[in-house]
Amino acid sequence: MQPASKPPKRPVSVLVLLHDGAGHVLLLERADRAGFWQSVTGSLEDGETPVQAALREVAEETGIVLAESSLHDWRRSVVYEIYAHWRHRYVDGVTHNTEHWFSARIDRSTPIRLSEHTAYAWQPALLAAEQVFSPSNREIIEEWHRMQAQR
Repeated sequence: MQPASKPPKRPVSVLVLLHDGAGHVLLLERADRAGFWQSVTGSLEDGETPVQAALREVAEETGIVLAESSLHDWRRSVVYEIYAHWRHRYVDGVTHNTEHWFSARIDRSTPIRLSEHTAYAWQPALLAAEQVFSPSNREIIEEWHRMQAQR
């Protein structure tokens, strides 16, 4: 059951890979699951576009306010099965989520203000890919790393 204080989440989300442009990505440790590292992520709110959600989630989770022009839309989405232990957040019967991918370059000296996480770390991309729990998060990091290596 969804707690009365929060409406059910929409099964549409964003994943935002924050990177320094020099081979490192920012990871956040979930407050509700110690040891679960991830990039910025979150569900769309009613009436919100994926771009708007990406900008909002980055600001909420890191305190960084990005200009829309600094956000790279990968124009890619993946559909994945929602982990059973998180399905209570959605309307009964929802089992899959559509995730839209974005990335943005930020300076590693940019202050990070955590609100929904317990820790953050800048990690070399391939190490970060090993640390994240989400297969789609691993995939975007690995693809970003390959693109950087080709430059």
